[in-house]
Amino acid sequence: MQNEIVKSSFSGKLLEILDRVEYRRVESQEDMEEVARMRYRAYKLANILTLNEARLIDPVDFDDHAYIFGVYFEERLISTVRIHHVTPEHRVSITRDMYPKEIDAFLDSGMTLIDPVRFAADPEIIGEMPALPYLTLRIASMAADYFDADRVLQLVSPQHAPFYKRVFYADTVVPAQDGVGKYNIPLTLMATRTREVRAALYARFPFFVSQPHERRMMFRRADGIGSSPLTILPTARLAAAAQAASQAAAQGIFPGTV
Repeated sequence: MQNEIVKSSFSGKLLEILDRVEYRRVESQEDMEEVARMRYRAYKLANILTLNEARLIDPVDFDDHAYIFGVYFEERLISTVRIHHVTPEHRVSITRDMYPKEIDAFLDSGMTLIDPVRFAADPEIIGEMPALPYLTLRIASMAADYFDADRVLQLVSPQHAPFYKRVFYADTVVPAQDGVGKYNIPLTLMATRTREVRAALYARFPFFVSQPHERRMMFRRADGIGSSPLTILPTARLAAAAQAASQAAAQGIFPGTV
């Protein structure tokens, strides 16, 4: 019972923070420059990459299967992540560049993947906002739902691996290795079996839940690049309430009944 109370309190706090958050798909030059500078500050501070410029942009940012997002808290950019939809027909991915054998094994079996990379947070607030990874990685869970992907990849440092295993039920694909690609830190490759863990993940952490129209606004490119709305408001609270009501109805429990 105590654990359930703690989980409920944690989820409630995250939902309250989400009420003050906006997501923005980054497509304008001005927003991209702001994201690139944040990436630089975060990666430079952690010595993740050897950087020669005061910003971080790479060619994959402009691939048509890449989606770059900014997370805004009270209109301030606080974090960013790039989501890549990797398919057997479209194998562009930084993670695949570093682990071609493992990623091709997924793709050759017909799987589709979500590859969230270039996660960066404002160094000035990361220590003051423990919710920040959850707010940002919620985008990856939405991508997995929208594209009906088989796996969400996690390319992380060994010290962060327990977080992904605990929260996202991630499996270790490649144990920690030094000198992978251009990175200055050890890395481990993990992956979440999205369909198998979805129900448990959303039951434990309802702030990850989203409504279909939020996912469409995040990822649909019906009219090509440049068609996304300026800001997207999270729907976790509405989606979680709808999910709880549906579960209650399935159990024959309705508001006002005993």
